[in-house]
Amino acid sequence: MKPTTISKGFLFAGLSNILGVLIFSKFFTNEIMMNAQPDVMGYFGLISIVLWGLAYIAVRKNYEAVPWLIAVFMIEKLLYVIVYIRWFSTDALRAVYDQDLFAGIFYTIYGVNDFIFGLFFAWVFFTISKVKNV
Repeated sequence: MKPTTISKGFLFAGLSNILGVLIFSKFFTNEIMMNAQPDVMGYFGLISIVLWGLAYIAVRKNYEAVPWLIAVFMIEKLLYVIVYIRWFSTDALRAVYDQDLFAGIFYTIYGVNDFIFGLFFAWVFFTISKVKNV
């Protein structure tokens, strides 16, 4: 994969976090979304997700210089996927949809989104590690 394509991957990951949170949380006002998984998707959690998105964008031009930070991104995405699977397997997604369409859509896609970007970060980390012998 070309460096410019990888850089765009970081940009897309960041925008996915930032815009996903802002749109689906209705600019931090969607109580249904925040209450469905308050430990992770509460107000503070959503702000943290936006900050992670800014971090992805911040390294997009220099990702090769920070392989261990990319590993942190990979681990962070793994944790969100695990939390998503646990929530998805115990809570009724239909109940969220019944209360708010945006919250329902968010909870339908956030785990898959994090899984895909987790794979991307893993690939980048292991590719850099191989080249730099990290």
